[in-house]
Amino acid sequence: MDAVLIFGAFALFIFLNVPIGIAIGLSVVSYLMITDIQPLMFVATNMFTSCDSFPLMAIPFFMLAGALMEGGGLSRRLIDMADAWVGHFTGGFAIVTIVTCTFFGAISGSAPATVAAIGSIMVPAMIARGYSRTFAGALIAASGCLGVIVPPSIPMVIYGVATGASVGNLFVGGFGPALIFAAALILLSIQICRKNGFLGNGRKFSFKRVFDTTKDGIWALLVPVIILGGIYGGYFTPTEAAVVAVVYGLFAGLVVYKELTWTKIVESLTSSSVTVGTVLIIVGTGTTLARVLTIARIPDLIVDGIMSVSDSPIVILLLLNLLLLVVGMVMETLAAIMILGPILYPVAEACGMNMVWFGVLMVVNLAVGFITPPVGVNLFVATGISGVPFEKLSKQIIPFVLVLIVVLLIITFVEPITMFLPNLMNNSAGM
Repeated sequence: MDAVLIFGAFALFIFLNVPIGIAIGLSVVSYLMITDIQPLMFVATNMFTSCDSFPLMAIPFFMLAGALMEGGGLSRRLIDMADAWVGHFTGGFAIVTIVTCTFFGAISGSAPATVAAIGSIMVPAMIARGYSRTFAGALIAASGCLGVIVPPSIPMVIYGVATGASVGNLFVGGFGPALIFAAALILLSIQICRKNGFLGNGRKFSFKRVFDTTKDGIWALLVPVIILGGIYGGYFTPTEAAVVAVVYGLFAGLVVYKELTWTKIVESLTSSSVTVGTVLIIVGTGTTLARVLTIARIPDLIVDGIMSVSDSPIVILLLLNLLLLVVGMVMETLAAIMILGPILYPVAEACGMNMVWFGVLMVVNLAVGFITPPVGVNLFVATGISGVPFEKLSKQIIPFVLVLIVVLLIITFVEPITMFLPNLMNNSAGM
């Protein structure tokens, strides 16, 4: 009955088109008013304490760093560099889009931001080169998912806050899945481009151009090296790394490339502040909901229900993947992590997964939700950039979704893809 009250109220508010963070909070308030299990002050207190978190401070700084680096010209230089490396291949512009999104993911930590930053440049270029408008829109939407898998990743920070997992290990663990993710998108794109006759950039490969563009874009390439190198070198924490990224973005944009104006800085501060405000509301209400669910012992019922379906870890992990894919289709990513992370991790642990492995798997699962209706945030952004109707783009995205589900299964059952680097780093640190 408790679960029906909470999730029924939540579903009602979502149906009424209430913003996700507010809907979570209202469902908690409704439940407390009906059951009187806790005073209403419980909501305010928990929302405050959940946001009073040092790891959580990384989110506004990573968002600001991404906005500053985009305004400073780093995204354009990444595109030029990727075009010099692989743009001459068949479907070269598609490959450039995927490679650039991979690199820009190491700057933004956000999927929609990656779609907007890279798509605004690459989609018109692809259309001008003869690529179909629907393919260009679907490709940038799918490639943008790399923004939350390649570290630093905002959803990974949220998962670390929700479960207590090491954010540094989550960042490093995301590299393997991100590379598999990108490789799968490239192989599919090449196949589609060959079938439709989409060519490369029309230029011959030039080592001089590769050298010149790489030299010009080296400041962008250094971002993940500085962030992850600093974290695992013991120079700063993930939260402090986010501040370093902001300072680095300001330096690169103002001093090195000299493209970051004061107007762009103000715009970056404004857009980041609005996004952070939304995130903190979701974090506060999501944490409060998770604590109410724990008091009502609903997580235990969910775990027991899933474990009772089968004794096979393979079956249970498949069910977890299916659940997360469905959740990603209808629920905002950060809210899903805050609510389901602490609930589902014990199930994954019983199947042999550790907290980092499951965290990365959860983020990758929910990343697919960025390109699946009805929520599909990346699809909405790509629709605005490409001019393709949402319904038409949703059909074009189907092959990408199917390929990424195969990637999910590989990540689920091949543990070293996620854990090789974290284990290597931890073993080296312990020596």
